[in-house]
Amino acid sequence: MRAVQYQTMTVDGLEVFYREAGDPQRPTLVLLHGFPSSSHMFRDLIPLLADDFHLIAPDLLGFGYSAAPSVKQFSYTFDSLAEVTAKLLRQIHVESYSMYVQDYGAPIGWRLALTDPGVIETIVSQNGNAYEAGFFDSAWTRRAMAYGADPSAEHEEDVRGAFTLDDVRWQYLTGTPNPTLLSPDAWHHAVDRLARPGVDQIQLALFRDYRNNVPLYPQVHTYLRESAVPTLVVWGEGDQIFGPDGARAFAADAIEPEIHLLPGGHFLLESAAPEVAALIRDFLNRRLITVHP
Repeated sequence: MRAVQYQTMTVDGLEVFYREAGDPQRPTLVLLHGFPSSSHMFRDLIPLLADDFHLIAPDLLGFGYSAAPSVKQFSYTFDSLAEVTAKLLRQIHVESYSMYVQDYGAPIGWRLALTDPGVIETIVSQNGNAYEAGFFDSAWTRRAMAYGADPSAEHEEDVRGAFTLDDVRWQYLTGTPNPTLLSPDAWHHAVDRLARPGVDQIQLALFRDYRNNVPLYPQVHTYLRESAVPTLVVWGEGDQIFGPDGARAFAADAIEPEIHLLPGGHFLLESAAPEVAALIRDFLNRRLITVHP
């Protein structure tokens, strides 16, 4: 097992934290986290894959241990977060890679792929939506979309509920067959990072911007068809934010996608990291052979 390194890189004057493990000469897998987590969500997965692959897991600005400039200092949109992520990868000399996307990591990853499709070797989507299927049935996502369309005080108050310990715990536990397997460290770490001064305004800005991800979906579908990028979909079937129909929908556009619904919730790695790691290792070893013979 290769040791995990905890590093920072200055990108446009801002410190971006990332976890790195594995041999840089091996194929790279970039791990893109969701709300309200950080690269912390990959703490169990990274050691399981580091002997075979090079792994990079950044914290988005405003999350985890990365810088959190105020909303007056930085424009928090999914476009801008994707730009920072692309610059980080260039600065650490990651020129081509597979990507693992979850929740917020998906719209970041889709932007990376649409901007420079040639650098993406394969895609792993773990509860990372690219379709309206499985999306609008969720009360959680409905309130985010409503706030983006009308950022009134009433809608803001509703969205702020997502920053509370009860709501964050719900995201982690819902849909998990055996909640006793999940460490409370996960949701307490996320809530601790959310509680930093000014981070609430950062998260509100991203909630307002989230609705701008949906118009990108048709472009993502075209990209999946035209690029024929190998795609693995690993989904917690009990997710009540992005339901399993969001996983099945990849079959409409991805070329021969490998779709697996596993017992678990939105943060599937908290209960099934070994199972997900085994699927990823098998998938990458088979599908990357033409890129890395």
